[in-house]
Amino acid sequence: MEAISDSFYEFAAILAVAALIGFIGRKLHQPLIVSFIAVGLLVGPYGIDLLRSIEQVELLSEMGITVLLFVVGLKLDVTLIRSTGRVAVFSGLGQVIFTSVFGYFICIALGFEPVVSIYIAVALTFSSTIIIVKLLSDKKEIQSLHGQISIGFLIVQDIVVVLAMIVLSAMGTPTGFTIWQEIIVVAAKGIAMLLMIFLLMRYVLDRITAAMARSPELLVLFSVTWAIALAALSDYWGFSKEVGAFLGGISLSATPYREVISGRLNPLRDFLLLFFFIHLGSQVNVPLLGEQLKPGIILSLFVLIGNPIIVMTILGIMGYRKRTGFLAGLNVAQISEFSLILAALGLSLGQISEKTLGLITLVGLFTIGISTYLIMYSHQIYERIAPILSLFERKIPYR
Repeated sequence: MEAISDSFYEFAAILAVAALIGFIGRKLHQPLIVSFIAVGLLVGPYGIDLLRSIEQVELLSEMGITVLLFVVGLKLDVTLIRSTGRVAVFSGLGQVIFTSVFGYFICIALGFEPVVSIYIAVALTFSSTIIIVKLLSDKKEIQSLHGQISIGFLIVQDIVVVLAMIVLSAMGTPTGFTIWQEIIVVAAKGIAMLLMIFLLMRYVLDRITAAMARSPELLVLFSVTWAIALAALSDYWGFSKEVGAFLGGISLSATPYREVISGRLNPLRDFLLLFFFIHLGSQVNVPLLGEQLKPGIILSLFVLIGNPIIVMTILGIMGYRKRTGFLAGLNVAQISEFSLILAALGLSLGQISEKTLGLITLVGLFTIGISTYLIMYSHQIYERIAPILSLFERKIPYR
């Protein structure tokens, strides 16, 4: 009983620190992700060493990631990709491919091992859906052309990051098979899981959600139960929990209650994600960050400058005006919460070290913090540099 009481006091103190740091972060116009990682650094072993209930925080952080991926799957709107045409697929996949390839060679040049370079390069490719949608909403630019293009390629990125998690988690699970046998086993398990979810979507889930929807509380409880159950099943079958949660969201996305469920789960998602970022921040080996400062700055500059240039080039080739390309390009000038989740997955699988996790977290802090201001003042920045952006525009832009 005394241990439970001590944990309760500890959580009360951590939440108080999080509220204070979050308030300061909002005053500085920073996303809560940055504030919560800072809380983890502060309460971790290299700060005031307040965090002792590691297992409880880790459990809450896993549930936060599960709910996050579930909500992403729930909101997955393939029709939006169709409505924005080929640009969502070409800009989304193009940016992922170019960023990962260039990022890999930059990491190799900085002296990292090939496997570590792959992790870092892949982490650099994904942009934060939560941050971008929030900033675009605040600026009332969700329905603008560059806003719709941005959301379209963010959906493509979300799909790619889930596929990357499937591959990495499968690679990290020892099976004793050869590589080709492992691929066949993973593919068979994946097909079986997708078939099961399809059959449930076709014959079961609509009836269950209709019955649960008579009570909003029961609908939310069922949704969370479904997300965690599929996450557990996915983990049992050798995939990551995130994959099962994502598929769980997709399975309910066709029901008429998707907006109700996502609206009620968003506050729970944000609260539980607090513990993921606190746990992540507490894992960062602060003394090693000094060694990571130079590669952290180089990789951050690549994300802040290189990612927008890649998007502007793709949109310019496709015939969009330089203004649309620039405003959409700025939206990818940061790495995502999924980048940090991917790094945490790599650490848990033993494929990267705490040093690499610290580097990716450092890049996240740099790019998320700076890109927030870039997006907030994107129009003013565009007015100043518009003449030199003609390089990224066709002579007759027709879109």
